[in-house]
Amino acid sequence: MGRYTGPVERLSRREGVELYLKGLRAHNGKSALERRGPLPPGEHGGARQRKQSVYGQQLRAKQLCKRYYGVREKQFRRYVNGAQRSRQMTGDALLVALERRLDNVVYRLGIASTRAQARQFVGHGHILVDGRRVDIASYPVKPGQAIGLRPGSPVEELARQATELLGTMAPWLEADPDSLQGRVLHLPSREEILVPIEEQLIVEFYSRR
Repeated sequence: MGRYTGPVERLSRREGVELYLKGLRAHNGKSALERRGPLPPGEHGGARQRKQSVYGQQLRAKQLCKRYYGVREKQFRRYVNGAQRSRQMTGDALLVALERRLDNVVYRLGIASTRAQARQFVGHGHILVDGRRVDIASYPVKPGQAIGLRPGSPVEELARQATELLGTMAPWLEADPDSLQGRVLHLPSREEILVPIEEQLIVEFYSRR
């Protein structure tokens, strides 16, 4: 199955949570979610919604997490399987693994305005890890590693525009916006991962299958 190529702001409206899929528009309060409110898209989006079942809540939590990090179903299931084998709590291990993705770290450091843009930067070879080019978006970063934009990259102007949107830096990362570089200080704890995701519902979703 290929990647989603439809209107990305529909995904934020469907989940009722700002997924920051449009970068500048979302940060300026001009996203579809801000303008139209948390109503599902489509002809019947404004109709009275029935109370969601437990299964429905679990499914929506899983879909939200996938869309938040830009991961497809098959790959997401691999992350869940890995988390289930971890010595950590399954939900915590799942979020830590997703946060460690190189495309997410590039986004968190403010080098890209969206995770989709960060994924493109990585895939096109614009990102260096410890001075070496890494073009795998799912590459799991490690403590102490330095991540930055390749010198002379043609996307440098886009990256500098993205740094202007950078808000609060994740406490497990250190960034230098001027040089478009950053460093992984340590792996994140659950308390340091500020995401609108109820991971326990995801664990329950997969445990019943």
